[in-house]
Amino acid sequence: MKISTFLPRLKKLPAYRDQIVHIERIAPREASYGELDKPLHPALQASLEANGLFPLYSHQAKAVNFVRSGKNVVVVTPTASGKTLCYNIPVLDTILTQKGCRALYLFPTKALAQDQLRSLRELTISQKIKLSYDTFDGDTPQNERGAIKRSAEIVLSNPDMVHLGILPNHSSWKEFLSRLRYIVIDEAHVYRGVFGSHVADVVRRLKRICAYYGSSPQFILCTATIANPKEHVERLTGLPFEVVSGDGSPHGGKEFVFWNPPLIDEAKSARRSANSEATLLLTELMRKGIRSLAFTRSRRLTELIYMYVHDQLKKDAPSLADKVKPYRAGYMPEDRRQIERELFDGKLLAAVATTALELGVDIGDLDATILTGYPGSIASTWQQAGRSGRGKEDSLSILIGLDNPLDQYLMRYPEFFFGKSHENALINPDNIHLLKPHVLCAAWEVPLADSESKLFGDNFSQAVSELERQGLLRKRRQRWYPAPSVVYPAEEINIRSTSSHNYNLVDATSGVLLETIEEANAFFQVHPGAIYLHQGESYLVIKLDLGARTAYAVRTDEPYYTQTKDLTDISIVKTSLRKTVGGIGVYLGDVEVTTTVVGFKKKRIFTEEVLGEEPLDLPPHTFPTVSLWFDLPPQVEGKLAKQGLDFAGGLHATEHAAIALLPLFALCDRNDIGGVSTPWHPDTGQPQIFIHDAYPGGIGIAEKGFDIIMDLWEATLKAITECPCQDGCPACIQSPKCGNNNEPLDKKAARVILEELLGK
Repeated sequence: MKISTFLPRLKKLPAYRDQIVHIERIAPREASYGELDKPLHPALQASLEANGLFPLYSHQAKAVNFVRSGKNVVVVTPTASGKTLCYNIPVLDTILTQKGCRALYLFPTKALAQDQLRSLRELTISQKIKLSYDTFDGDTPQNERGAIKRSAEIVLSNPDMVHLGILPNHSSWKEFLSRLRYIVIDEAHVYRGVFGSHVADVVRRLKRICAYYGSSPQFILCTATIANPKEHVERLTGLPFEVVSGDGSPHGGKEFVFWNPPLIDEAKSARRSANSEATLLLTELMRKGIRSLAFTRSRRLTELIYMYVHDQLKKDAPSLADKVKPYRAGYMPEDRRQIERELFDGKLLAAVATTALELGVDIGDLDATILTGYPGSIASTWQQAGRSGRGKEDSLSILIGLDNPLDQYLMRYPEFFFGKSHENALINPDNIHLLKPHVLCAAWEVPLADSESKLFGDNFSQAVSELERQGLLRKRRQRWYPAPSVVYPAEEINIRSTSSHNYNLVDATSGVLLETIEEANAFFQVHPGAIYLHQGESYLVIKLDLGARTAYAVRTDEPYYTQTKDLTDISIVKTSLRKTVGGIGVYLGDVEVTTTVVGFKKKRIFTEEVLGEEPLDLPPHTFPTVSLWFDLPPQVEGKLAKQGLDFAGGLHATEHAAIALLPLFALCDRNDIGGVSTPWHPDTGQPQIFIHDAYPGGIGIAEKGFDIIMDLWEATLKAITECPCQDGCPACIQSPKCGNNNEPLDKKAARVILEELLGK
């Protein structure tokens, strides 16, 4: 069935209630080509021609020319634009013409590395190009690792393996590292926040070990479209870069639909569940034989929507029920590979996935993508939408709006999405909490000199001093060595988290390990009484052993899911910056945040009805971070009192809405941000609203908010003013994470506060 006929059919369904609020028609585009400055090795040229990959698109040729002239290059083009050739061509050409050269390819996931291994195989097999390459990650058998170190000319790996396996054992990689000519980092936009900050420090350690063995590799990076590609990759690597943008690849047309679930209670602005809308759309696409992929925001929703779609098809179209599967992180590698193969081979008609399938794993040609909720950034939205229409055929992407301020803002202002430049990717490799363990790892790899602050940045000296005070570093003969008690420090760092510790989730009946959960999320996901979804099965957590970091669960068929409640306090440690905006004081500084999970709600699946609440007795979690905060106009409290409005409720509502809308300006998720509001704060003696990074040490989100505070106030006022509800709803001022049960909240008071802040 043609994509062009699907939307008209959809509008005729009984469940259609004007959910389509905007259709952006993206025109097809012809290819534009470029030329290379000098010829390629004949075998590589012949292979490109045999695979239909020549002539090169304009951005590919430009990137190859830059790389061959010795520049570090970042390629910034959309999904399916042929970025892989931008690094494969110069790397293969160099290895074929200059024997002995080596290259290291880094991907954020093992699946991507396996996929790129296939690309290399296709590129070299047709002309029988003799080249040694292989993946080196946690799945590589021990008996194969020695041969890879000795003979592989291209090693495909990930930052985790560089951190844990290669750098601590660099002496066994001496031959490879001494000849290393290129380091390729694909999907560079993924390296943001905590993960990106860790990776930036890993890259600095890698550059240091390369220099130790006499090499100075050139970097080639690829990224989705972001607002600050040059700044981001230079911060990630500590090196200057040339930017290649301007996509020369051809694309079929795309209909990009913004789909807003219908109101079921106009006074409360309550909308039908986005999950049921995704179920409706995916089942209809499958019924029409349209190959589709539905993205969700969480593992739990991936499992839920898969179950809904599977059950619906079992009733209405049983032959299709087994042609859909869930896909997410947490599954065993062999299970994920099998689902990828089944999608690629056409055995599956559809999948429901987390962002684990957002990146460029080749799963064949898809016709449609469904995005269940705004992914949190424009870059991720285009990445997910780009998984359909990877050839020249027309495609369909549907973004379903969730009932939150950010999604509803975009549903009302689609031009903001389609007309806006992309957000800034933020990392902070100087974060002392992340830098310290990497400095210790570096000393363990090769003893440190004081001069290495040039490599590790301004906080290097502080990190060394604190490590010395903790008895972890010792100075001998002008070098810093790890103390004898330090053993393999890389194992103590989880580079995808602020914590090195995970909790295990174990099936209490069989003793089988089901999954691992990051320490930061454990109290929210596997507290006693929690319902946890694993591969479509519901598990009830019956015990949480804090000492053993293990949760025990049993299968259950309870008709509800669980949602935690938490309380947060904040104290100011130091004010770093202050400014006045329209007479209002705005501040940025170091704070200490204490969060305590105090209970949880049981909510019925589908209807969201609250079935009950239970208290929890869990220890508080305290961490230092960076926050912005701002004063309130002195006259606003009296003005609200005269109108009979709730000052505390207005502050609370303003805080919620501002947190929800900050991702419009920074490449982050709402869960990356926290906040506190109070009519009286003990550190300032006056009313205050705080918005802070939800990670120890901060990763740059609060700084971005401080810079664009006026824009944030404007967007927040728009979201509150134009929401059709009377007293506040999830689409404007309510937060699903609020530890106070969204009480007190006052929408009218928030509007007055924001108007006063903006001088309106």
